[in-house]
Amino acid sequence: MIKEYTLQGLTCANCAAKIEGSVRELEDVSRASVNLMTTLLRIETLSSRSENLLSEIARIVNQHEPDVVVVEKGESFRDDTLSVRGAAKKIRRRIAWLIAGAILLAAGVAMEYLISAGEYAALAAYLTAWLLMGGKVIQRAAGNIVKGKIFDENFLMAVATIGALAIGEYAEAAGVMLFYQVGEFLQELALDRSKRTIARLMDIRPDYANVQADGEIAKVAPDSVRVGDEIIVKPGERVPLDGIVTGGESSLDTSSLTGEAAPRRASAGDEVLSGCVNLNGVLTIKTTKTFGQSTASKIIDLAQNAAGRKAPVENFITKFAGYYTPAVVALALLIAVIPPLLTGGAWIDWLNRGLIFLVISCPCALVISIPLGFFGGIGAASKRGVLVKGGNYLEALADLDIVVFDKTGTLTKGVFKVTDILPSGTFCAGELLEAAAKTEAFSNHPIALSILSKYGKPVDKSLLSGYDEMAGRGVSVVAGGRKIVAGNKKLMGEMNVAVEEKQGSGIVTAEEAQWSGAAEAEGTGLSGGPAIEGTHGSGTKVYVAVDGAYMGAIVISDEIKPDSRAAVAELKASGVRRTVMLTGDDPRIAEATANELQIDEAYGGLLPHEKVEKVEALGGQKRVKGKLAFVGDGVNDAPALALADVGVAMGGLGSDAAIEAADVVLMTDEPSKLVEAVGVARFTKRVVRQNIVFAIAVKILFLALGAAGVAAMWEAVFADVGVALLAVLNAMRVMRSKSAAPS
Repeated sequence: MIKEYTLQGLTCANCAAKIEGSVRELEDVSRASVNLMTTLLRIETLSSRSENLLSEIARIVNQHEPDVVVVEKGESFRDDTLSVRGAAKKIRRRIAWLIAGAILLAAGVAMEYLISAGEYAALAAYLTAWLLMGGKVIQRAAGNIVKGKIFDENFLMAVATIGALAIGEYAEAAGVMLFYQVGEFLQELALDRSKRTIARLMDIRPDYANVQADGEIAKVAPDSVRVGDEIIVKPGERVPLDGIVTGGESSLDTSSLTGEAAPRRASAGDEVLSGCVNLNGVLTIKTTKTFGQSTASKIIDLAQNAAGRKAPVENFITKFAGYYTPAVVALALLIAVIPPLLTGGAWIDWLNRGLIFLVISCPCALVISIPLGFFGGIGAASKRGVLVKGGNYLEALADLDIVVFDKTGTLTKGVFKVTDILPSGTFCAGELLEAAAKTEAFSNHPIALSILSKYGKPVDKSLLSGYDEMAGRGVSVVAGGRKIVAGNKKLMGEMNVAVEEKQGSGIVTAEEAQWSGAAEAEGTGLSGGPAIEGTHGSGTKVYVAVDGAYMGAIVISDEIKPDSRAAVAELKASGVRRTVMLTGDDPRIAEATANELQIDEAYGGLLPHEKVEKVEALGGQKRVKGKLAFVGDGVNDAPALALADVGVAMGGLGSDAAIEAADVVLMTDEPSKLVEAVGVARFTKRVVRQNIVFAIAVKILFLALGAAGVAAMWEAVFADVGVALLAVLNAMRVMRSKSAAPS
């Protein structure tokens, strides 16, 4: 059972990691994850207990952060969790508090060095500043010691500054606390900025829906609207649910979903997605999904949970910090005690070195900046219309070695049209087309719809009977007493029908598409969704036979998306070693499409389970550190999407099943968006690596300087607070990044 709790007021990344670890140790809790960006705690528990669990979690949270309030996640997510809009007053209080501490510290320095006999007044100013800045730190450290939670940043700062007071370094004690609090404040501001990015994404949640019934319009909650209801969307309003436009015409701002700035026109018959903003005209929309299944709701859910899925490097840093802090405390103790015992040196000097070592050692730079970097990458990708479900998938995108594409709807538009009609023998083009059209009335398959669209007339289904679908081969039907078969060459062979390969001269004319009187009287026709085979350029052939006599073939083409070729080329240029295409189409069609797109390998005639087997086989051929991505859009792609290291779904027109199974969703259905996502992922990984190297290198340098007595407490403050702040600012570059080219 999955339970979610909001940790209101949580701003400390180090504390978030500790809360996560402590909750994971609770009985019956199998998994726990704290999303600092949304302050959401998500746990998986083996029991249904709720009340006791909430109190236990609240106890754990308050051990680390006494001011944090734990509540069960409710509907008011934006107000409770992302209360950044009401944070201005809190920020002003913090600034006033820090200014007061700085004034007291400056007054102490002035009285100590500028006023004769001002030592006692200076001491009072220093102590007041230390208590004002460090009172909560000391309180938390003491409380944690009582509860057995010793090694954290509160403990390090408390011991270091109390030690500084003990050896008479009053100004340093007050100054260290002041600069520590300034650093914490600046880090919180950086986190708040990240949360504002999420808050903007949450703004796609519609507040209401205008439901039209019996000539009246009622304003209701979006989750109360049913499938099939008609809603009215006025200019300036957000589309509340997915649906089909039944009336009106307007321009829609889709930037919050797709990242595209240009408005899109919507008119009767067009599909519209929730979360878009209606710019001008009034639209009447018939809903096709409930609010919970609509696009806006899914995006909100993705945004809430994305930062909770941590990249491997994030998990490593969390574990590293758990061992690192006790180790440096032990080293600081050894530095303070062992040298004076062995060399007879001054105790105060070595104690001061040990205290400096403690201040330097705080791991905040790593603990804060690394998850912030990955979250920045997720936010940067979302601005481009790419939804990444977690930092782990973002990191995997940066290491792609093999990219496997589905064909129809992924590299091609998935919109079929009849491009040629190839009759045989005594049959004319019109007979072949009308026969196919009459029988395709039973199917919603895209190929069937393309034939019906070309025919352009209503079909009398009562003339057809005995429909039989033969999986992977085609269909048969009885029409007017005659048996019709349609499908691939394999089916024609089973029926002992000899096909003739014939090149056509183009689309038939209206005159050619007329039945002869005898043929129409016999009611000859064709039904179902036939299997497909053959190539005509890059098109597909449907073979048709009547009572064992070959009628001919209909050529149907699926147009390649404009950016498919460029996307494949750019992925290769970025270092992707191998590109592969898998499709249910005939192998010759797959080969023709692959050649046109310059894809390395193509496999056709695959059923869904065979796609999965091929993905498994390709996965075993990856480089050691490389990852495999599968890009698809259909229901039959869901198993392969789930199996790949990174499943990438086309989100605009893709199926719900594919989007649910995928790890990355391309909202515009453009393959080139994958290239942009890889660029963002690699930039994010580069920034995270910079932070790791920078933070560890500076820590090691200053730890050595502190142990050697070269670095003073002020340098220690820079090594702790300064490095953390610089790492956070570097991580925020990811959110501001405009470059999307992979490198």
